[in-house]
Amino acid sequence: MLNVDKIRGDFPILNRKVNGKPLVYFDNAATSQTPQQVIDAIVDYYSNYNANIHRGVHTLSQEATDLYEQARIKIQKHFNAKYSYEIIMTSGTTHSINLVANGFSSLLKKGDEIIVSALEHHSNIVPWQMLCERTGAILKVIPMNEDGELILSEYETLLSEKTKLVFVNHISNALGTINPIKTIIDKAHQVGAAVLVDGAQACPHLVPDVQALDVDFYVASAHKICGPTGVGMLYGKEEWLNKLPPYQGGGEMIAEVTFEKTTYANLPHKFEAGTPNICGGIAFGTALDYMNAIGFDSIEAYEKELLEYGTQELLKIEGLKIYGTSVQKTSVISFNIEGIHPYDIGTILDKMGIAVRTGHHCAQPIMDFYNIPGTVRASFAFYNTKAEIDALVSGVKKAKMMLA
Repeated sequence: MLNVDKIRGDFPILNRKVNGKPLVYFDNAATSQTPQQVIDAIVDYYSNYNANIHRGVHTLSQEATDLYEQARIKIQKHFNAKYSYEIIMTSGTTHSINLVANGFSSLLKKGDEIIVSALEHHSNIVPWQMLCERTGAILKVIPMNEDGELILSEYETLLSEKTKLVFVNHISNALGTINPIKTIIDKAHQVGAAVLVDGAQACPHLVPDVQALDVDFYVASAHKICGPTGVGMLYGKEEWLNKLPPYQGGGEMIAEVTFEKTTYANLPHKFEAGTPNICGGIAFGTALDYMNAIGFDSIEAYEKELLEYGTQELLKIEGLKIYGTSVQKTSVISFNIEGIHPYDIGTILDKMGIAVRTGHHCAQPIMDFYNIPGTVRASFAFYNTKAEIDALVSGVKKAKMMLA
């Protein structure tokens, strides 16, 4: 069982007051908070190691390089990648997806098909639409049902020998639905298609094993997993990373440069042009250390408890409807109150120190499916409490009374 009081002591921001009230932070699906241990790693880097990596013979450069590459190995082990060079450091999930989409520009031709799901974040829709515009490939969509689940029978009918790539999120940021990605991956592989999984929302709640999943590409952001913003990772199978051309040109990603010809560096450097977010990469590794020390099994069990409690208490409010009712779901509750705009509820909650997200959550097709302008989204993390959920419920009741 988690010692939540002790864990909360690791997060200085949770002592803040907002509008004179104790902060209740329920926007974890957007960005998780950062523990002191990760903050200390950031300060330590800039205080003691600040230098460029992979290039210098001097001590600071070598020490910074060692710390950065140790972080890459931590990420490799966490996700169970076969090789550390299959982990490409990026600025985050969006960068990772665009890197792959750009690479497939040279691998797709007119009439090829790629498949996206109806549950995707815009970051896992727009780059593929742009890819189709460049190549003449055709984008197809796995539909969803009222519970916020993908209709797998429809997915099977979309697959064919023309399918070259399938991309789906592991967990929906808007609804919390946990998708059956192993099934999706296996069926795609039966027709020879590659699969990219957007793991941004999954990684705070569970540990993906990329080898067991047999996924071709898996992407994530550190700032969802108690790490800093501006850093993330792309896992890619070695064979696929070798097929893709570099995404950017510049320093670090080259083996040899003349004015006549350039040859590219080996993995992972082929995809890591320029000076990376060195401090962010190191702190990413520290964040994974922190969460693994707590234990993802304990985190998952506790967050499930919060989800069940929050669902039960919010549904006691008359006129409140929850969107996303899949049995397989993580700690996200998206809801509306009949006749009240979600933005107005979020504004009143903020006055009470309660941080939630309102709007379409960069998943507008989901909102169009339900024919709503957006939702109020409360997303819980392992440092949240039932007492905070009680504050949310009271706040929603007050907002309803003021706005109805």
